[in-house]
Amino acid sequence: MKKNYGFGIIGLGTIADFHVRAIQELAQGKFVAGFDVVPGKAESFCSKYGAVGYSDLDAFLADPAIDIVTITTPSGLHMQGAVAATKAKKHVIVEKPLEVTIEKCDEIIESAHKHNVKLAGIFQSRFHQGAILMKQALDENRFGTILLANAQVKWFRSQEYYDSVAWRGTWKLDGGGAVMNQSIHAVDLLQWFVGGIEEVTAHVGTLAHERIEVEDTAVAMLRLKTGGFAVIESSTGVYPGFLKRIEICGTKGSAILEEENLIHWSFSEEKEGDDAIRTGFGAGSSTGGGASNPTSIGIQGHVAQFRDFIDAIEQDRDPLVTGEEARKSVEIIQAMYQSALSGHSIRLPLSTTLKKG
Repeated sequence: MKKNYGFGIIGLGTIADFHVRAIQELAQGKFVAGFDVVPGKAESFCSKYGAVGYSDLDAFLADPAIDIVTITTPSGLHMQGAVAATKAKKHVIVEKPLEVTIEKCDEIIESAHKHNVKLAGIFQSRFHQGAILMKQALDENRFGTILLANAQVKWFRSQEYYDSVAWRGTWKLDGGGAVMNQSIHAVDLLQWFVGGIEEVTAHVGTLAHERIEVEDTAVAMLRLKTGGFAVIESSTGVYPGFLKRIEICGTKGSAILEEENLIHWSFSEEKEGDDAIRTGFGAGSSTGGGASNPTSIGIQGHVAQFRDFIDAIEQDRDPLVTGEEARKSVEIIQAMYQSALSGHSIRLPLSTTLKKG
């Protein structure tokens, strides 16, 4: 008989509802407890789902019904909850980004290894079928030499979005702006698709919003280890907001992934099934992808990632998005910030995070 896994959530803001909805789709998962530092918030949130609410972290982590903890606090507080959970011998899933500096990412990763628990970072876009097909084609070398790759996240967030919560738009708790928060899924997909990044040159600016410390617009040019180039375009000021878009262009083929959908799929050497891919994965997106509304996202990517995490526990293997994998996008984004602040190109790997704010 398969084991059922109790999920506990640390941080009960907007994204926690998406986690609960995803957990409810799991045959082997149940939301059993939640923790939040705001008095009364945990009890109010958890009562909607028949779970136990905690305002004391130690009591939450001591709950024997919890097998897996998901972290949905503000980004700059991820390490605090994740490390505490690993020390309590709970398996841990951390919302993006894993943390806001590579040093904090490393502390989470090291603690998970030390306490022999599984760790995953949420990058649900990797679990959409269009992304999986793109990765398979890349692994099969169907694109030939990758010459150009683009990640475009041209989204819209109102001034009210940033004003509504005090920690939004701060270096300390948001860890960055349009790139770290909104574009990190596209950065993750890009690096997953094209492999190692060798050098980063970037410019960032706060051009469309007031009263925020971080960028709302950024561009970067990346030099790939394979010799090609990539460009990242990121903004939260573009009205009305467009679906995120990843383009991969090579000497033998090109493909464009727009949110979940492959809107272009062309190779010099066609294979059986290519027509079916063009027909089956080029339809309109099922969600707004968060382009103009952060709550306009589906839960199926989270459901698939949670299922993979349970399978990783049961099979004693790594989850598909390990802590080490989740760290990669943070390193690239930190390199973008370092380049923009210094005015120089930054080579990877980074040795440290440049202090800001």
